[in-house]
Amino acid sequence: MLLISRRIPEARAGVQTSAPALFGFGSEHVRDELNATKGQLDLANAQLERLNAVVGYSSRYHIGADLAGSIYDVALAEGIEPELAFRLVRVESGFNEHASSSAGALGLTQVMPSTAQFFVPGITHDGLYQRETNLRVGFRYLRTLVREYHGDLRLALLVYNRGEMAVDLSRDQGLDPSNGYEHLVMKGYRGTGVIN
Repeated sequence: MLLISRRIPEARAGVQTSAPALFGFGSEHVRDELNATKGQLDLANAQLERLNAVVGYSSRYHIGADLAGSIYDVALAEGIEPELAFRLVRVESGFNEHASSSAGALGLTQVMPSTAQFFVPGITHDGLYQRETNLRVGFRYLRTLVREYHGDLRLALLVYNRGEMAVDLSRDQGLDPSNGYEHLVMKGYRGTGVIN
């Protein structure tokens, strides 16, 4: 009883008697532990958000989760909104990694080898059939076009599909360069296309 009566006046006098200090932990240590736990919780929430998005896209487009995960991850890494990325790949290749067009466009994003050379010098045709490489090149190209056309996603998509010369020629002649491609990709889409 005597010990307790001596501590109470000390506590009132401003001596620290908090529980963590009694057990050898200061408030700084507790704060560090809380911050670490918050960081782990934030990471777990981000992983859960990614998993939900990947499963959602996989289900919506009837593709494997591994492909959906690649499209989602590369889109974010290249600054493209995932919703637009999935739409682009659906229209371009129907999610066929080995797709090739009569014009020579290759892979999931149907990139022309000459365009790919600008982004990955020395890339081969086989290299453009590699999933991650093809997605990176296609999404990087689209991001570049959106910037070049000052955020005009419709025009950027038309250039992606038809080529800069064809679109510019139509515009110079006062014609609408649309061939319907941008409508296929953007039907019901409300985003800006890029992540700032």
